[in-house]
Amino acid sequence: MKKYTIQKSPFVVPTTDGKLIEEHFGLASDANSAISIAYMVAPPSWSEPFQTPEFDEYTYIIKGKKQFVIDDEKVILEAGQSIKIEKNTRVQYSNPFDISCEYLAICLPAFSPNSVYREEES
Repeated sequence: MKKYTIQKSPFVVPTTDGKLIEEHFGLASDANSAISIAYMVAPPSWSEPFQTPEFDEYTYIIKGKKQFVIDDEKVILEAGQSIKIEKNTRVQYSNPFDISCEYLAICLPAFSPNSVYREEES
């Protein structure tokens, strides 16, 4: 019995905002509800609405920069930096810069559209 799994074909989440999301492990890729791990590329000038998720989210920046508005504080991370945002924290993710941002996102428990609680855009 194998005690490991190699992910060779992650689930590519359909998006309408130009962002690439490749979930390697999680609800969409292997029905894992404990954790999700995704490789992402946010295009220049990308942003999404504020959200208050029911999961901790860890982000590691591979290339470029990413902006986080956490409650009312603006935080900008660059390549080689990482952040943990605790569950039930109001946050907005964006890439207001002129280059793409590549990063890894890890959610505990796994990301779910039903537990992210995105706000309506105004």
